[in-house]
Amino acid sequence: MILINLLPHREAARKRQRESFYAALGGAAIFGALLSVAAYLWYQGQISDQRSSNMLLQDENIRLDAQIKDIANLQSEITALRARQQAVEDLQADRNLPVHLLNELVKQLPSGVYINSLKQENQTITLQGVAQSNERVSELLRNFSVNSLWLSKPDLIEIVADQLKLSQREQRRVSNFTIRAGLVRATDAQKATAAASAATPAALPVSR
Repeated sequence: MILINLLPHREAARKRQRESFYAALGGAAIFGALLSVAAYLWYQGQISDQRSSNMLLQDENIRLDAQIKDIANLQSEITALRARQQAVEDLQADRNLPVHLLNELVKQLPSGVYINSLKQENQTITLQGVAQSNERVSELLRNFSVNSLWLSKPDLIEIVADQLKLSQREQRRVSNFTIRAGLVRATDAQKATAAASAATPAALPVSR
């Protein structure tokens, strides 16, 4: 028995192909949409984590800035306290400075040099006096510069030749001078003394 299919099979095959194509297209669209949603959510999560990290970093920066400011204030206070402490120590040490100055003048004045006036302004003294010759003034400057622990940087301001009347018949030629020098604080003088003592080698005992 021979069966003959009278239905339009080509149209049915095309319909099935179209349905398969549309189904595949719809599946691809759904998969693409799901993939896009997943990628969007992942990026949103990354952005949210980054924002959280940024907020944490900002909070830490603010906290560190406050700590740095506190440390700077403490350092300023420490510096001010040290300056005040140094000022008090200098005042205490400088109480005996006039005594040291007078003793130093007695030690360093060469013979033939006489001081008429002594003026102190802060850490500077001005000496006015009379010397028998210019060489005596040079010796005084050299003593102040080399041998003195309490005087520094002597500077000859003025030297003028003059005649000193000893009697009605006798006159002597002298030099009127003005010298300015710096005063060394007691703490600095003590440091210089200690350094000089450390630099001087101890005397070795002599064996007999």
